[in-house]
Amino acid sequence: MKRIDLSHTIEDGLVTYKGLPAPIVCDYISRRTSRELYEPGTEFQIGKIEMVSNTGTYIDCPFHRYEDGKDLSEVLLDKFVGLPAIKISFNYKELGLAIEKKYFEKLDLSGKAVLIHTGWSKNWKTDKYFENHPYVTEESAKYLKEQGVTLVGIDSHNIDDTRGKGRPVHTVLLAEEILIVEHLTNLDKLPKNHFTFTAVPPKIKGMGTFPVRAFAEIA
Repeated sequence: MKRIDLSHTIEDGLVTYKGLPAPIVCDYISRRTSRELYEPGTEFQIGKIEMVSNTGTYIDCPFHRYEDGKDLSEVLLDKFVGLPAIKISFNYKELGLAIEKKYFEKLDLSGKAVLIHTGWSKNWKTDKYFENHPYVTEESAKYLKEQGVTLVGIDSHNIDDTRGKGRPVHTVLLAEEILIVEHLTNLDKLPKNHFTFTAVPPKIKGMGTFPVRAFAEIA
């Protein structure tokens, strides 16, 4: 079994979404301070992190969009772990930014995690990452819903077009409890199919989005 890490690293000062605060990663108890609490030769580090939930590679559950939707604690593990998956490659340099319905047609999508590889993740941690990025259209989202997909992931800044105020893809997918993973990376290392996808967040009540350690398993 080969595992491919599909997550970005979260570090102090990382900007994931322009306008949202970067995480603060620091010691709560440093190794040096801990020496005063334990016997000689024994030391520990206890870390502290302050961040918004939309940091790094993260998953969206229905509660992110809908007040009465399931939050992170209510979604079953089966929705996060070992999902049969398919990769859709999209060349935005040749095809434009809109990922339309036609790119998903005639594919076996039922019950699968659909991972959309655009290559946009190469712009991670640059100003270019935040603007004019590839996105899924509302028509595509409706088609994915009709096909019964389990999850949709993308290696772009957002699954929706952020040039306007609407978020139709989030609206369509999360209404049907189809989870969304944004800010993936390393999708170029995956085959088109015959692999599984896992992205597990902590079990937190009252929150609909949180970072994940996303990865693929290839037999």
